[in-house]
Amino acid sequence: MRLDEIDQQIVASLVQDSRESYAAIGQKVGLSAPAVKRRVDVLQQTGAIKRFTAELDPSVMGWNIQAFVELHCDGGLSPSMMRTMAAEIAEVTAAYTVTGEADGIFLIRAENTTHLEDVMVRIREWKGINHTRSSVILSHL
Repeated sequence: MRLDEIDQQIVASLVQDSRESYAAIGQKVGLSAPAVKRRVDVLQQTGAIKRFTAELDPSVMGWNIQAFVELHCDGGLSPSMMRTMAAEIAEVTAAYTVTGEADGIFLIRAENTTHLEDVMVRIREWKGINHTRSSVILSHL
């Protein structure tokens, strides 16, 4: 499905604020609230919109440390196995397969460095993980 200009504007509004009312979005794009709702419903049904989420402040949630963890595998770890691992480790908030030296990258949130170290140990224990490399996030730009 290719998004037309109005759908792109609707999506842009929802990306900025997923709770913005259909009426407010309609004013921006020149449609009624019911027309916006119909378009959003179609965008969801076709998979263009996968889900609506809330962006949390990690420090308010007690997650004071964030890190990118590169996964270097021995060749026996498939993307589906990495997906399973990411789903089983609650601290993994995003997971990607990548090109380059690493096979995958996880975004980890932890309470403190001790907690981060515990998560790293659990990741390294998975069969197929050769080694990891982590980069702690200092600030968001």
